[in-house]
Amino acid sequence: MPVSAVDCVQPALQHVREQLFTRFRWGQWSRLALVGILAAELHVGGCNFNFNFPVNQPRRSGQGFLLSSGLPSGWPPFNPAHISEHIGQFIGLIVVGVFVAVVLAFVFLYINSVFRFILFDSVLRRQCSIGEGWQKWRRAGGRFFLWQIVFLLSTLLSLAVLVGLPLALAVAAGWTTDLRHHIGRLIVGVILLVGVVVVFALAAAVVQVLAKDFLVPLMALENLDFADGWHRLLGMIGREKGRYAVYLLLKLVLSIAAGILFTIIAIVPVLFVMVPGVVAVVAGSAAGMGWNVTTISLAIIFGSVLFVLLIYLVALVCVPATVFFPAYAMYFLAARYGALDALLHPVPTPAPVAPEMPPVPESPPPFEPPPLPPSAEPIG
Repeated sequence: MPVSAVDCVQPALQHVREQLFTRFRWGQWSRLALVGILAAELHVGGCNFNFNFPVNQPRRSGQGFLLSSGLPSGWPPFNPAHISEHIGQFIGLIVVGVFVAVVLAFVFLYINSVFRFILFDSVLRRQCSIGEGWQKWRRAGGRFFLWQIVFLLSTLLSLAVLVGLPLALAVAAGWTTDLRHHIGRLIVGVILLVGVVVVFALAAAVVQVLAKDFLVPLMALENLDFADGWHRLLGMIGREKGRYAVYLLLKLVLSIAAGILFTIIAIVPVLFVMVPGVVAVVAGSAAGMGWNVTTISLAIIFGSVLFVLLIYLVALVCVPATVFFPAYAMYFLAARYGALDALLHPVPTPAPVAPEMPPVPESPPPFEPPPLPPSAEPIG
């Protein structure tokens, strides 16, 4: 049974081969790609998607220069007085936009919480079913959603204190008003502040990894809330701090390697999506299409479709990583958690033994009549 982080790499790779490649199933692969997106388990980075559409306008001075610099044709000329007249509308739009963004962020956070359990179950059972998984894990996902809210608010509040308190002290001491006499202290303070923020960010990342990798299985298999789950997990970590530290370091190395590998592989879907977009832009520019409400709307719709398609195609090529990292965490935890080990290594059920039939009695010998008594001898 693997007990160290290094020993768990090979079983996790074997798990990936058995689930994805031994018998290729396109339906499961495509569902796992969607689960990977919603569970935020995509190990790819370095991709920068820019959709820049050139404006076919001659360069002019003054008002024409503003149009050629990026303002769509047909728009009214830029006038700063218009901004002051409609400042209330702009503030209202900004408030509405922020509110919508916050609501969407919390909706995605809830979906992400449920899909963490769906991903865990899909890798554990080697079978992905989104509809069944949603019905099965939405309650556990709701409890994990509460944990994610607590963690998010605690992180933001702690970060505000770590950054805001030193800045408030610096302002109160007059360092910001007299930079010439306090430049040395400001430099040292900024270096210390950056160091504290980096350490805090690393600690927050460690907590998030422990929650995804180990808290989710404990909550799933024992139907715990996040407080009891953390109590159980911290007790397990306290007995093997060194091994968990090695696990985190090795996972960081494996994540970097996977990010590089799958970023290179993701070049194929990027080209597959970007080439039609570039061709459409070049064709529209050659046809003399200008910017107006119709072309801007089409560009937004077309760009959004391409972006969603690109994310899904990238998730498709990242499915092996989407399965490997949860499996890697499972094999490490299973060596310390009997309930998970029993599911990950089920004991094969012996074949039923047919009951022994009673021996068939031998057939009786054929009936023979008893011998006749000897006949009496005649007298005389």
